[in-house]
Amino acid sequence: MRIDLLKKSQKRTRGFSLIEVMIAVVILVVGLTALMALFARSLIAVQSSQDGQIARQKSRETMESINAARNDESLSFDQIQNEANGGIFSDGFKTMYLPGANGIPGTNSDTTIIDRVILPGKDGVVQTAPGAATPSGDDVFYPLTNFKRQILISPVVTGGAVNLYMRKVTVTIRVNAGGANGADYETTGYISSTQER
Repeated sequence: MRIDLLKKSQKRTRGFSLIEVMIAVVILVVGLTALMALFARSLIAVQSSQDGQIARQKSRETMESINAARNDESLSFDQIQNEANGGIFSDGFKTMYLPGANGIPGTNSDTTIIDRVILPGKDGVVQTAPGAATPSGDDVFYPLTNFKRQILISPVVTGGAVNLYMRKVTVTIRVNAGGANGADYETTGYISSTQER
């Protein structure tokens, strides 16, 4: 009787076999690998979304600065052209630098400091000194090294004739230039030789 009880207790305490453990490990590894891939894709999507928002905002800012310069007459209508046509705006896609003395990005007077986004630090307040080229306080500077800008200024054709008093301005911001997840963000507007009063 005692031998029968001993045999029954041995059967109940039997562990997993090596094959069962290996199958469980393989299932666990496949699941964790899929989870890591999903996590990596979500990080890429978040970064892409942030870059897209920055690109759209920088595109609109550039368009607004061109209109403001025309409105306050710091730029003549003849200057609002690409360099190839005798204007001050750079041709083709260029690295985004901070605007120079004229305050208009994308011109031949840009600085050599890469444009950036300034985010508030731990205190939640942006506290940069005016005109500072270096970070101050706890602000976070996000340089736009993977961004390129193109300002294309072209004539407007109406009824088969070139309108001499209006130009089409297309600002394109290219994110991740040369990367696998590259995208272009574009703002288009028109500018006339005279402002409405």
